[in-house]
Amino acid sequence: MLITYEIPSIESYLNLRRAAGLSEMSREGAEKGLPSTLFAVSLMEGERLMGMGRVVGDGGLQFLVCDIAVHPDEQGKGYGKIIMKEIKYYIDEQVPAEGIVSLIADKPADRLYGQYGFIYAAPDSLGMWFKQKQE
Repeated sequence: MLITYEIPSIESYLNLRRAAGLSEMSREGAEKGLPSTLFAVSLMEGERLMGMGRVVGDGGLQFLVCDIAVHPDEQGKGYGKIIMKEIKYYIDEQVPAEGIVSLIADKPADRLYGQYGFIYAAPDSLGMWFKQKQE
């Protein structure tokens, strides 16, 4: 397994999201969004993307940890921890003291994120989202 800091290809990104059970994203969205990634970590086995994670945002104030995914065939091997360790290193080195780092955690992944210092925003704040209506 090789750790890289390259943004995955669009096809690999879409395929891993699908395999890992994350919500479907469009090719058009990936083509536009992936190049704007602030930080990416990819776990590779040859040309195969086994796991990934990204940080997106404005680079100064707001940062969002997203797209944490490990292929189902590779889950349970500690790859999620490797991804989060790399992301936490990026956060520690690149996010200013005033910066806000957020994420939306699906259960049971919230336990993983808690190991890296993430805490629940509730009851003071609640995570919310708006998703464009699918046609």
